[in-house]
Amino acid sequence: MRDKLATAMKDAMKSGDSRRLSTVRLIQTAIKDRDIANRGAGKDPVSEDEIMQILHKMVKQREESAKIYHDAGRAELATQEREEIDVIKSFMPEQLPEDQVRQLCQSVVTETGAHGLRDMGKCMNALKEKYPGKMDFAKASGMVKDLLK
Repeated sequence: MRDKLATAMKDAMKSGDSRRLSTVRLIQTAIKDRDIANRGAGKDPVSEDEIMQILHKMVKQREESAKIYHDAGRAELATQEREEIDVIKSFMPEQLPEDQVRQLCQSVVTETGAHGLRDMGKCMNALKEKYPGKMDFAKASGMVKDLLK
């Protein structure tokens, strides 16, 4: 992933795509910040899974910002945030469709033998382990919760 980001940055510089270049730099900075924090805590450098978590967090932040800008009548800033979301999502794996996520949630509930809300953590851990970065776990959490009620 780091190589992919470095290549994307070089390509953006060559093509003069300032939005893509600035967004890739933001991604690399976020990863380096996490690397530094991990080093201070005596942990290993950031893994691929952690990079995916960073990217998901960045997308959520920009979605919230775009909504705030849109509500405040700042369409140009909202558009900028949406463009950054598109760049960030280009580095993320394809998200599973909602109906497939629902089926996977049902199968995990069945596999783990979950019977109530107290088993929700077990189900979510299984989903995160099997499908890292391939679904929105906040939405999946809601689906699992509905299944366990």
